[in-house]
Amino acid sequence: MISSWGGRRTLPYAFTEQGVAMLSSVLRSPQAVAVNIEIMRAFVRLREWLASNKEMAAKLDELERKLSSHDQAIAGILNAIRELMKPPETKKRPIGFVTPKEK
Repeated sequence: MISSWGGRRTLPYAFTEQGVAMLSSVLRSPQAVAVNIEIMRAFVRLREWLASNKEMAAKLDELERKLSSHDQAIAGILNAIRELMKPPETKKRPIGFVTPKEK
């Protein structure tokens, strides 16, 4: 929770990458060093994963734009085909002699 004066009232539940690096300079036991190395590797993997997902998200956005324009083009083609499939409207003239009054 953040207080009205801008500070945090509770301690954070996670380390930042810089916090882990600073902690490794304070703790010198072999177990602490091994844990800090694993945490740093996790940060590296997370950063790589986020970068690959950004690339994937950009590619998906590009595909979505292409599909959208293709959908519009296909819809236009289908409308044109439907118009061509309609039977031609012809006005049939009445059979026989028609006087001007009957028109």
